Amino acid sequence: MQNIANKVVIITGASSGIGEATAYKLAREGAKIVLGARREDKLKAIADQIKAAGGEAVYRVTDVVKPEDNAALVALAKEAFGKVDAIFLNAGLMPSSPLSALETANWNAMIDVNIKGVLNGIAAVLPEFNSQKSGHIITTSSVAGLKAYPGAAVYCGTKWAVRAIMESLRMESAQAGTHIRTATIYPAAVQSELVSHITDEGASKGYRELYDNYEIPAERIANVVAFAISQPDDTNVSEFTVGPTTQPW
Repeated sequence: MQNIANKVVIITGASSGIGEATAYKLAREGAKIVLGARREDKLKAIADQIKAAGGEAVYRVTDVVKPEDNAALVALAKEAFGKVDAIFLNAGLMPSSPLSALETANWNAMIDVNIKGVLNGIAAVLPEFNSQKSGHIITTSSVAGLKAYPGAAVYCGTKWAVRAIMESLRMESAQAGTHIRTATIYPAAVQSELVSHITDEGASKGYRELYDNYEIPAERIANVVAFAISQPDDTNVSEFTVGPTTQPW
């Protein structure tokens, strides 16, 4: 793909699933990858694999809930590669349950990671992008950010919030003439570790059956991220809904 080689791309939630697959895909296309997630062993293994294949990658243990960790990830990109061209805000949690289960700790965790984590990433990179009058901010929302599902009220709410934040960011950038591109991806059942975080027994069983029946590889989303980045700088493709052909989501 064109327009990817030598771009510096930060990826959060990079230690597994969509983030890991995207790191490999973009590295193969010649991008310089900056990995962020909480599990250092996973990050090191991914960076080592990218470098073994002839690519370039660095990593930093990152908790997206902490603004200072997001700022440090941007600083690492500049220190290692001299710039930042794009950030893929992919970290997320989905410990869904009915509201009546009152899993308030999980509600707060989803709000912290799925909403505040995205805002922290935007806050960390936006001054750079505004200054250089270019940049690309990509997020992982969900089909749950397009419609509501029983048993997933809080998760849906966080993903609807991401949609609103990103659409507002796109319009603000266009109005300000900062040339910052945005893209929001709405995956359906795609291979990830999301289901493993569900603690409600009924919800866990239902989601596990859904994913076992329908899920497609994380590489499908990686291809979409690469497509978005590969577009000419004057072209913004802002939304992608991606899921299994057979899933009636």
